[in-house]
Amino acid sequence: MKQHTISVDAYQGDGFFGAYQKLVRETVIPYQYRVLNDTVADAEPSHVLENFRNAGKVLRGEAPDSDFYGMVFQDSDAAKWLEAAAYSLINHPDAELEQTMDEVIALIADAQDSDGYLNTYFTISNREKRWQNLLEGHELYCSGHMMEAACAYYQATGKRALLDVMLRNMEHIYQRHIVQGIEGVPGHPEVELALMKMYRATGDERCLELARYFVDTRGTNPRYYADEVARRDWSVWGNNPWNNDYQQSGKPVREQTVATGHAVRAVYLYTAMADLANVTEDATLYAACKNLWNSITRRRMYVTGGIGSTVLGEAFSVDYDLPSDTAYAETCASIGLIFFASRMLENEVRGEYADVMERALYNTVLAGMQLDGKRFFYVNPLECVPGISGEAPTHRHTLTQRPGWYACACCPPNVARLLTSIGQYAYGENEDTAFCHLYASGQVRFANGISLRCETEYPYGFTVRYHIGGNGNLAVRIPAWSKTYHIRCNGGAADCKQKDGYVYLAVADGDVVELVLDDTPRFVYPSVKIAALSGCAAVQRGPLVYCFEGVDNGDDVLSLRFRQNGSLCAEGDRIVAEGYRVEGCADLYTETPYTVKSCEIYGVPYYTWGNRGENQMRVFLPIMG
Repeated sequence: MKQHTISVDAYQGDGFFGAYQKLVRETVIPYQYRVLNDTVADAEPSHVLENFRNAGKVLRGEAPDSDFYGMVFQDSDAAKWLEAAAYSLINHPDAELEQTMDEVIALIADAQDSDGYLNTYFTISNREKRWQNLLEGHELYCSGHMMEAACAYYQATGKRALLDVMLRNMEHIYQRHIVQGIEGVPGHPEVELALMKMYRATGDERCLELARYFVDTRGTNPRYYADEVARRDWSVWGNNPWNNDYQQSGKPVREQTVATGHAVRAVYLYTAMADLANVTEDATLYAACKNLWNSITRRRMYVTGGIGSTVLGEAFSVDYDLPSDTAYAETCASIGLIFFASRMLENEVRGEYADVMERALYNTVLAGMQLDGKRFFYVNPLECVPGISGEAPTHRHTLTQRPGWYACACCPPNVARLLTSIGQYAYGENEDTAFCHLYASGQVRFANGISLRCETEYPYGFTVRYHIGGNGNLAVRIPAWSKTYHIRCNGGAADCKQKDGYVYLAVADGDVVELVLDDTPRFVYPSVKIAALSGCAAVQRGPLVYCFEGVDNGDDVLSLRFRQNGSLCAEGDRIVAEGYRVEGCADLYTETPYTVKSCEIYGVPYYTWGNRGENQMRVFLPIMG
């Protein structure tokens, strides 16, 4: 059975996600706008909007105030900010914010060259180098993010200014690769999934054709990037053009079976593949997506939904190489995994896709932003030890506190745009059925005539109540972690059937459907193939993975052990586990045995860690009999 995501304006959130959307609207979007304007004193400089101003000056024949500043993909920060703000506007109109966005869009339009080209890095000081370096130049990546922003703003306001800019940009790219037949594939996939959004927003078949071109061409010429390097005498980072695993370009995509390389690039590519497979009904492409999905989720994913285990290239490593203390697990990678899962759900409604989407969302993605919305993690380790994390050469990437911003600032606006559009991941529909993939409190209007009001205190409460409007069918996911569940309709037993992780039931106007999930905290045991976690366990309750911080456990979690078959209980938002503390002398090595004392171990949701100052943190603890 197929379904498609709802429109962003169909969901009006409250409860848990409503609070997050309010935080993004009132704090994150204004804060990030100030960052884009370089007015936040303790944040990394951005210069994003100044780059657009200076590109416009160059195109008018004026001298820029300064050279380009920032990463080669700096333009994408503005695009993701615009997209997040657009989604926020849909449910919370704000004339002042809309005017600010119009001003930013005017800057972007002014920075577009007469042929449709748009990229401030190359326009300001590198015009002669346009399109010479698809391996590293991120021109198509930046175009993709701006296309996504254009679609979101058009949906939010009906204004075409940015959409028309990006249609001209698409036409420019189409002319190069389709009309002129110039070979090329982006080093960093993104434009592929964006072109699919442009196709839906505009109906322009060239968008679909161009998306198909980039997907189908990838990997057909494994020496493409090496030939590109041979034609130029400059580089951005000196990337190895023969590292086709890193670039997901060693084989045609339909022959790829293992998730390799840069994790964000990979899942952005796989998202586009799944979307294209659905729209074109390409069974071979979808089969490749399933192989890649299984590679990630069964052998290369952390319990938190983090992916990309090594700092070397921000990449997938090998099967079962999932160390906790040096995990990379970039926030953007888990966001991309959610995109991939959502598109897989459009091909086939299976609970495993939504289960992974939920795992990544509630753990890694939410951990990527501080609870006040002003500081952000790029990297999401599962263990931190002050004095080692952030300091040892092997651990410099695993920070114990969230910075205010980054020179490479892809993650903060990515979190914002996901949270402001959460409805389209939580709900879906087809001609006669409303699908509930995530438990998101609020009002939902489906295009098929069904509406519902969801009431829940999830993820801390485990009763979900749906008040139904209209007639049709309701499909509600039963997560794999919920060993028991109860579903009722109007207070009585529901007449339903279960298939592929969802329960399906016919509903009528005025019905009340209630789902009660298992609220039992439980141990999660890693595969014995994960060497770093031998003899350990984590704790999960509902979708939340818990971690253990020093602030709750006498400043020391390294000496804690779970008691084998010990009890777990929930106390508010905390977990209390039976365990032990082992103590020994301070010598580096000793022949004196440890002493062991019984103790209680206190855990908090992983997404909340690092909000109470610098301290030790672990997700997995050893088990002691």
